[in-house]
Amino acid sequence: MDNAGAGVLRRSLNDFFRFELDEAALNKLPWRVFSNGFSMTRLAREGERELVLYRIAADAGADAFVKHEHVGGEFYLVLKGKIVDETGEYNQGDIVFLDPRSVHTPRAIGETLVLVLWPAGVRIVEA
Repeated sequence: MDNAGAGVLRRSLNDFFRFELDEAALNKLPWRVFSNGFSMTRLAREGERELVLYRIAADAGADAFVKHEHVGGEFYLVLKGKIVDETGEYNQGDIVFLDPRSVHTPRAIGETLVLVLWPAGVRIVEA
């Protein structure tokens, strides 16, 4: 396995897993659209645990994501595009786990879709 930095566990699934997205089905989900090119839909929630999809437009600004802390860590799978943050670069097919209390400011490169699990929620960090 590839460890991109302290507190990060990462592995590409591309050598044994193929991704085929159903764009029509994705478009039917109840997306909450933000003005900065960022959209989010909640797939499941129980207490503070939450499973969401993020969609970031190709022309989204650098402020599409804000600096935030993952109280119980964060687990995500890049389904399309690329995510870059202080810990590294994560491409389509990469599965990533960030340790509890990890803080980062991700940025999307191109049109991006990410499946995210928060075991204990997220807290916005003041800049």
